[in-house]
Amino acid sequence: MTNSAPSKQVDMRVMAAIVASALFMQNLDSAAIITALPSMARDLGEEPARLGVAITSYLVSITVFIPLSGWVADRFGAKRVFMAAIAIFTLASVLCGRSTGLGELVAARVFQGFGGAMMVPVARLLLLRRVSKEDMLSAMTWLTMPAMIGPISGPPLGGFLTDAFGWRSVFFINVPIGILGLGLVAWKIPDVPPGDPGPPDIKGLLLIGVALALLMFGIETVGRGVFPVWLPPACLLAGLAVGVLAVRHCRARSRPAIDFSLLAIPTFNQATLAGSLFRGGAGATPFLVPMLLQLGFGRSASEAGLVSFATALGAMAMKPLARPILRRFGFRTALVGNALFAAAGIAVCAAFSPAWPVMAIFLLLALGGLARSLQFTALNTLAFADVPQGRLSAATSFFGTAQQLSPALGVVLATASLEASAALHGRPGLLTSADFSWSFMISALVVAASAPLFTRLRRDAGSQVSGHSAAPAPGRS
Repeated sequence: MTNSAPSKQVDMRVMAAIVASALFMQNLDSAAIITALPSMARDLGEEPARLGVAITSYLVSITVFIPLSGWVADRFGAKRVFMAAIAIFTLASVLCGRSTGLGELVAARVFQGFGGAMMVPVARLLLLRRVSKEDMLSAMTWLTMPAMIGPISGPPLGGFLTDAFGWRSVFFINVPIGILGLGLVAWKIPDVPPGDPGPPDIKGLLLIGVALALLMFGIETVGRGVFPVWLPPACLLAGLAVGVLAVRHCRARSRPAIDFSLLAIPTFNQATLAGSLFRGGAGATPFLVPMLLQLGFGRSASEAGLVSFATALGAMAMKPLARPILRRFGFRTALVGNALFAAAGIAVCAAFSPAWPVMAIFLLLALGGLARSLQFTALNTLAFADVPQGRLSAATSFFGTAQQLSPALGVVLATASLEASAALHGRPGLLTSADFSWSFMISALVVAASAPLFTRLRRDAGSQVSGHSAAPAPGRS
């Protein structure tokens, strides 16, 4: 018995680190492309704020295809699907780097999103099926720690590559990472035999996909004058109507595309719904900071990347602290207090100006990274704390959909608020630091709005995972 426990722990850590290669590649890509956006806009002849569609198209593609990931993993085997997803993501990265216009880039990003939709939820599923409840928090920490290297290295690497070799190299860097990830998965990850999940809910998948596409198109284009003035509101209304039909259809199915009955599990409910509100507001910040530093402060892509690096550095520093914090305070207290702390950190960003010392901006961004990292670790763990093993596939698909949709909405909210502020001040297409201040304040309010929702959790929510209820009271040994 003494030898088996360490062996199990080593296996879990090694597997988590290898599986995290997928998260590393995706996070590196997401962080690096944001730093390269102004350069991409100049090269493609587009306004910088409009290049946000290169991010939202990818995130929406992931959101549309994630509901299918659980069924595909069960039907064809999680390891096989995981490797195919890495290959697709890598190929799509090459296509992104070879794009000559915004349309080509968006199409390649949609294809890349399809690979990401199969890659990240299945990676989580591979790990969750092999850990106990008591090991879940440690497993999630080990899963996300290597993946955090992507956001840490993404901004400075994206800035350096953009300045030295052009923005296309930001996508080409995924090729060696994808090849290495494929080799490690083939070598170390055990095979998962396919099962019989039954036929996929094609109608549900179509309804959900159409609803999300219409909603995101409407949000992305409303008030921009690109299409007839009636089209974006019509798409929004149509998206809501199709969304209602999708929910009704899924509730009536025994094996739906998205299993809404999972929301009856309180911990999954709050981690998914309230967590989406937090992710939406927080997801705008990594988009806004590099843009502010380059367009508002006149910094180079390399300089913006090095300063933005602070957020991811703070996130990495939080990983070993997450477990003791959650053990001491529990999920409810930690999520409520940390949401307010994170909102305050984003609000402070509204005061940034060229007169601020770079080190002061760096330190504040690092503190913001600490807060967001704790929240994300807590949400990713709490979501699956009470989900039965037999429903993990459905839960990873549902949670993954919400997890990807909310940052997409956050980026859309940021770009819309930037353009609205510029237009109101008579500077359409010309952004200043004042426009970014409004966007930061709106994002901070969205993050703060999640805090009251987390109070609906029980005080002992997720205690089996966090160990909070078993922790000794203060002053006792």
